[in-house]
Amino acid sequence: MKEVLLTGLRTNAEYHLGNYIGGIKPIIQMAQEKADQYQVNLFAPDLHSFTTEIDHSTFYDQTMDNINLFLACGLPYEHDGVNVYRQSRIPAHSELAWILSNFTGFGEMSRMVEFKEKAERQNEDRVSVGLFTYPTLMAADILLYDASWVPVGEDQRQHLEFTRDIAERFNNRFGEVFTVPKSLKEQQEFIGREESPRIRSLRDPAKKMSKSISDPAGTIQLSDSPDEARKKIMSATTDSVGAVHYDWDNQPGVTNLLQIISYLSDKPQPEVNGEWDGNERYGDLKSATADVVCETLEKIQNAMKEVDEGSLESILADNEARMNQQAVTKLEQVQKAIGLRR
Repeated sequence: MKEVLLTGLRTNAEYHLGNYIGGIKPIIQMAQEKADQYQVNLFAPDLHSFTTEIDHSTFYDQTMDNINLFLACGLPYEHDGVNVYRQSRIPAHSELAWILSNFTGFGEMSRMVEFKEKAERQNEDRVSVGLFTYPTLMAADILLYDASWVPVGEDQRQHLEFTRDIAERFNNRFGEVFTVPKSLKEQQEFIGREESPRIRSLRDPAKKMSKSISDPAGTIQLSDSPDEARKKIMSATTDSVGAVHYDWDNQPGVTNLLQIISYLSDKPQPEVNGEWDGNERYGDLKSATADVVCETLEKIQNAMKEVDEGSLESILADNEARMNQQAVTKLEQVQKAIGLRR
């Protein structure tokens, strides 16, 4: 059987250009390149979304829009090695998460950095149990499908380590039930980079591009019209150095534009830097950045119009039926191990 490569697709917020460059584009490329060698699972973690504030009235449509976005960006969903599905449509995710939570210590969860950071920003009475037990559901997402490869960012390092720990703990007690995912270092070597590119705000290049409403002029949403995107880029903050150089310390705004051109044009960063180094016309750099961004937006937005909701529902139904069979098989193995089945 093929090794499983698994990753999640955010569901509860609109994507922006930084998300596309740092997450969507690499995931799509990985699926295109590795579907012949691996079983590629791309799932929408819609149950995880409830650990944060969401607009429940628009949540379903937002989830469908985001899945459609991945299809429009080139996800080879028709390949038999690629599976795209919603977490909530596979009940085994929830049951396995509950089982794993009973083999997990309170102190173990309390030490999770992401939980502590998010809890500090909320009133104590509003910190949900779901946020606290989030890592057990993430572990279930991975272990249900015997996923070896789970590309994650540094912010998910602790959760990946927990998944490895709970899998080994379970296997030591009940036999070889779960595949233990590869370590973070192995994951990074597998995808060929240690961290995702960090696209900066166009208005404040000291900060990363964000979906925050406090930075609308600095963030290009994938739903922005090409004209809107061009205006934001032409108004981007640069510097008073007077010549283009790739220098994050002294010219972060200019360097951010060079980075965007590199990732969207698929040109190596040194090549792009060489083309612009020493150029004194910042306006030309902004215009070139706007051209490649607008071309990307037009391509994505036109492709999204080609997939209607009925077709998307049909694609998901087929994939979810297939994934449900796999998940139930693993869940039954777990149930037998712990005495819920003969």
